[in-house]
Amino acid sequence: MELEQMRQLDAIARCGSISAAAEELHLSQPALSRSIRRLERELGQELFDRTHNSATLNDAGHLAVDHARSLLRDERMMLDAFADLARRQRTLLVGTVAPAPVWHLTALTVERFPGTLLNPVTLPEDEVERRLMNRSVDLAITLRPMILPTMRSTQIMVEDLCAFLPANHPLAKRDSISFADLDGESLLVLSEAGFWIEVLRRCAPHSQIVEQADRTVFAQLDRTTELISFVTNHTSGARAGHGRVPVPISDADAHATFYLSTLTDVPVRVGEIYEWVVQQQN
Repeated sequence: MELEQMRQLDAIARCGSISAAAEELHLSQPALSRSIRRLERELGQELFDRTHNSATLNDAGHLAVDHARSLLRDERMMLDAFADLARRQRTLLVGTVAPAPVWHLTALTVERFPGTLLNPVTLPEDEVERRLMNRSVDLAITLRPMILPTMRSTQIMVEDLCAFLPANHPLAKRDSISFADLDGESLLVLSEAGFWIEVLRRCAPHSQIVEQADRTVFAQLDRTTELISFVTNHTSGARAGHGRVPVPISDADAHATFYLSTLTDVPVRVGEIYEWVVQQQN
């Protein structure tokens, strides 16, 4: 008994005759008839009431069609499940405290591991760590290494925050500024900036922070308002030409070291990516 015979039975039931089913399946009618005869011998039961000019499904035939369709549904479910597994194996979930380290990780891995997609989710650091430990993310990017026997951590990058000031702003001509210089100003940030938003709230407590989730609206505000926004050493190039000037922030809180962590017993591709990042840091 073969799945192809199950498809043939289904086609005969749908098309209404062996000849029509043979045409749909791109088989000759004698070839389809011989295949069905083999199935009948295996089942020990004729599936059609045959006359000289026609063959009609009998009770056994209808029962066979029902089971054939059930088997074909199971085959489809199995194929879908394996396709979904393959997609999940190619798409790795990355928990991160900020977006730039994921961009850097993607740049490191895209040519080395073609077809592998990194799907980032920006979360507070404690939540990123929790999700790595309960295996709901494959890789974690945090501000501190995760030092546990079941984990591996390596430094992945350093990011330095700069104020992105309108060119006519009094601070724009400075070589560097502090958060105290910005305290009380209105600050524009992307909602996906992650932990940097908490840094601004803590270090510039008297500032109004305008969060914007929509990148298009954010870019419009960046171009058309006097709100102070921010870039880093990893994002300044993408924001060039806005009539703004990047000015480094000297405070220690404006400099972040990020660590990539994963569990020791992970799928092969996750381990390969981690080891590749380690090699690139050396």
